[in-house]
Amino acid sequence: MVKAIVLVKSPKRLIAAKLGKLPFVYNSFPVSGQFDAVALINVQDLSEIRQITTKIQNIPGVERTETMVELQ
Repeated sequence: MVKAIVLVKSPKRLIAAKLGKLPFVYNSFPVSGQFDAVALINVQDLSEIRQITTKIQNIPGVERTETMVELQ
């Protein structure tokens, strides 16, 4: 099991709700600061992280993302 946090920069107000509808995103919420939302991801394999971040980056209004993978 691989867990990751994806930070999302987007001026869209409802970006966190859109993130929560993606497969493998088990939680998403808006945040203050440099980024506007966080998506928490849980997948079986590290290669799936890239697929999900690509889907996030393709959401209209997403300017950039930063991904942090949990190390165990």
